[in-house]
Amino acid sequence: MTCAVNKVNWPDSFPEKPEVTVEVSNDHEALYLKWHVKGEQLRAVTTEDQGPVWEDSCVEFFCQVPGEDTYCNFECNCIGAMVGSRRKGRAEDVVPFSSDEMGRIERKCTFPREAFEEKDGWFEWEVEERIPLDLIFQSPISNLQFPMTLKANFYKCADKTKRPHFLSWQPICLPKPDFHCPQFFGEITLL
Repeated sequence: MTCAVNKVNWPDSFPEKPEVTVEVSNDHEALYLKWHVKGEQLRAVTTEDQGPVWEDSCVEFFCQVPGEDTYCNFECNCIGAMVGSRRKGRAEDVVPFSSDEMGRIERKCTFPREAFEEKDGWFEWEVEERIPLDLIFQSPISNLQFPMTLKANFYKCADKTKRPHFLSWQPICLPKPDFHCPQFFGEITLL
């Protein structure tokens, strides 16, 4: 499944629209995301996991198991630093993934994991992620039944660049940028 992350939800304030797609697949043990981004400006200041990666050139995947009141967020900048947690809302009942859990999320990026200030120009880059399904489902993989549905949304942001932007796969009907809104998640099917 390939998703275009192309919804400009706040065009008056944040009209910037880089080209973003994400290919989604799974193998009954992990979820694979392959992001492809083309756009102006590139920033990667955060090098450590659980740092403010959303301020950099960043791609994000949020998902929720149907029927649960928590969701997971996986946010990765263009050099592979990542934020990961389980939560009920932006600041409600946030439980960050441990360093061991973060270490299980494999990442492969176009750029090495070295910080750099914002660069001007036209850039094309990729991030590949392998997220173990037991992190999402909180259940042994042997207990999972396929096919299954996840509620989800995919995002592209860069809060601290000269051209900040907040794109999504599914539209977000709120007055200002906020990705922590499971009510606007779509559905993906894991086969």
